[in-house]
Amino acid sequence: MIKDILVNLTVGKPNDFAGDFAISAAEMFDAHLSAVAAACKLPIADTLDGISATTFDAYTDERQAEAEKAKRSFDERARRAGIQSDSSVVTDFTAEVAQLFAEAARHYDLSVVAQEQRENDLPESLIIEAALLESGRPVLVVPYIQKTGLKLDRVMLCWDGSKNASRALGDAMPLLGRAGTIDIVTVEAKEQRSTIRGAQIADHLARHGFKVELKPIVAPGNDIANVLLSRAADSGADLIVMGGYGHSRLREFLLGGATRGMLDSMTVPVLMSH
Repeated sequence: MIKDILVNLTVGKPNDFAGDFAISAAEMFDAHLSAVAAACKLPIADTLDGISATTFDAYTDERQAEAEKAKRSFDERARRAGIQSDSSVVTDFTAEVAQLFAEAARHYDLSVVAQEQRENDLPESLIIEAALLESGRPVLVVPYIQKTGLKLDRVMLCWDGSKNASRALGDAMPLLGRAGTIDIVTVEAKEQRSTIRGAQIADHLARHGFKVELKPIVAPGNDIANVLLSRAADSGADLIVMGGYGHSRLREFLLGGATRGMLDSMTVPVLMSH
């Protein structure tokens, strides 16, 4: 059951696709939605590089104005959607904003974050990584090309038998319960004739009354993210569910190859758990 959701609003860009997506999810689950708009200060190192205190303050004021604008826009859209919501602006350095978001996410059933875009998206990148590795809760990452709200006609569950995949499956159960069809996708380096990985978890989900289809893929290469995204495109998946891999040390985050590849190239929303 999803009863409260936390979203990091897209600040300083024409479209707040994360906020819109989170509103649609809150509508679907009749959930309370809390929104955070981040105003990230100029890094300290830049102030030591000949940038004056006046410039530093002007930069912060500009970021705060953009965050306030994003907050007001969200409040109006949430009001029109008729959902219960609250919103706030957080002003701090990027790493601290990411950590604060992760700590806040521990108190919600789900957090929603926008995919980082190519140009100057350090805040989104760090917030995704912190939410995934530090919150202990599932994070749903919305691609920047997303045009629609949450749809669950076909959900793709990426299964490798790991504890991270199992955690993602458990966290996604409220979503899977509303799915039209669940594709359980496994990736093997070579064909497995004696056993089919994923068969047991397919049985488990079928016992819950879910409509499941087992979709094993044989792919000898190492680009797992590309294999999964190609399958998602071919099947018309609305959502991908998968384990997120990586570790954090002293607020430095290192994501696994498949996780990083998925976040870089995703074309559909992805729910990850660590």
